[in-house]
Amino acid sequence: MNVLMPQLGETVAEGTVAAWHKKQGDTVEKNEVLLDVETDKAATEVPAPVTGVIASVLVPEGKTVDVGTVLAVIETEEAETEASSGTRGSRASSSGRSAGLSATAKKTATAKGRGGKGGRLRLSPVVRRLLAEHGIDAQEIAGTGRDGRITRKDVLGFVEQRAAVESMPAATEPDTRLAPVAPARAPTGAPGASTRVPFDRIRRATAEHMVRSKATSAHVMQAVEVDFSGVDRIRLPKRKDWRSKQGYSLTYLPFIARATCLALRDYPNINSSVDGDALVLHPAVHLCIAVNLNFEGLVAPVIRNADSLTVAGLAHAIHDIGDRARKGKLDPDEYSGGTYTLSNNGSYGTLMTGAIINQPQVAILSVDAIGKRPVVVESPTGDAIAIRPVGILAQSFDHRAIDGAYSAAFLHKVRALLERKDWSDEM
Repeated sequence: MNVLMPQLGETVAEGTVAAWHKKQGDTVEKNEVLLDVETDKAATEVPAPVTGVIASVLVPEGKTVDVGTVLAVIETEEAETEASSGTRGSRASSSGRSAGLSATAKKTATAKGRGGKGGRLRLSPVVRRLLAEHGIDAQEIAGTGRDGRITRKDVLGFVEQRAAVESMPAATEPDTRLAPVAPARAPTGAPGASTRVPFDRIRRATAEHMVRSKATSAHVMQAVEVDFSGVDRIRLPKRKDWRSKQGYSLTYLPFIARATCLALRDYPNINSSVDGDALVLHPAVHLCIAVNLNFEGLVAPVIRNADSLTVAGLAHAIHDIGDRARKGKLDPDEYSGGTYTLSNNGSYGTLMTGAIINQPQVAILSVDAIGKRPVVVESPTGDAIAIRPVGILAQSFDHRAIDGAYSAAFLHKVRALLERKDWSDEM
C-alpha cells in the first residue's frame, strides 16, 4: 500500500515531510500517526491508511514534494498472503513471518532511546504548539513514537493524566518518598555564544509572504482614534454573564469586525483583490483574523460570509477559529479565500501598528490597545474633559487599488458605526 502526499486543501500543490513517527521495518496500526506534513498554510498529522509493516520510506524529513508523491510503502499481511504459494502451510508461514517481524519491530521501537541521534528531542510543530499551550516541558513526557519521539497523543495523554492527579484530594500526611529528579539539560554551547535557530516551515512561509507583499503592494497607512463608550454601554453589562455562559471573554474585536463588515458594503473597492491591471470586487466579506501561533509564526484563517453575522455570531466565530488555529486543527482550505484582514495586537498594549497587507487583498486593519484616556467632549456648558475608552484603528492599504481619500472615508465610516450605532440588537 502506497502512502501518498495528501491534498491538504484545494489551493495546496505541495507539502513538506516534517517528521516521520515510524521508520522502515516498524509496524503501524491503521489510523496511527505515521508522519507530520507541513504546507505554507498549516501543519497536520497523517495517519496510516492500513495496518502493516513499513517496507520503505521514500521521502526523507525536510523534503518538499508534490501532492500525490509516494512517501512510503506499507506491506500488509494480505499482500504477503497473496505473494505466497497459495497453500495453507505457506499462508501460515507468511503469517508467522509477518507476526515475527511485527514483534521484532515492536521490540526495536521499545528499545530505542528518546530523541534519536545524540538524545536531542525532535518535536513536530503540532507537538511544540501543544507543549507551549499547556506549559509542559518536553522532558517530562515519555514518547511512544519513532526513537522515543513525542507524539500528539502522548501530550494529550499527559495533559489528561496531570488533570486527574490535580483533581485528587490532598493526602492527610505528606509523602516522604523522593520523586525521581529529571537530569539537567546540557548546555548547547559556550557561555555567551550566539545560537542559530533555523526557520521552520511556517516561519519561512510567513517571511516569504511578508517580503512578497512589501514588494508587491504600495503600502500606505492611515489611522483614526475611536471612542468606544457606545460599545461599552452594551459590552460591559453583558461581559460577566457572557463569560460564564460562553467560556471566553466578550472583547471589542467582534464589534470592530461587525463595524468593518458594514462599512465595506459602502466601500466595496476595499473588499477586493488586485489581478494584473484590474481590481476584482468580491460580493461577500470573507474576513481573515490574524492569529499568533505562540510566537512561532502567524496565520490568518478565514471567517466565511462574515458580513452575514451579528456581533454575537462574530464573537463565536473569532474565538472558534483562533482556538483551532493555535491547536493546529483547521483544515487548509480555512486559510484561503479571504478578502479583508483584521490584526489584533491590543492585548500587548500597542499604540498603533502598520500591518503588512495579506496578499492578494488590498487592505488590512490593525486593532491596537483600547484604554481609558482623557478626551475633550462637548457639554451644554461648553467643552469638558472626560475619561473615555479610546483606541486607534490603523489601516494599511494598497495605493495601487485605492486612494487616501477613499481609505479615509472608510475609516470614518467604521469610527461612526462604533461610536453611534445601537449595538443592543446585535447580541
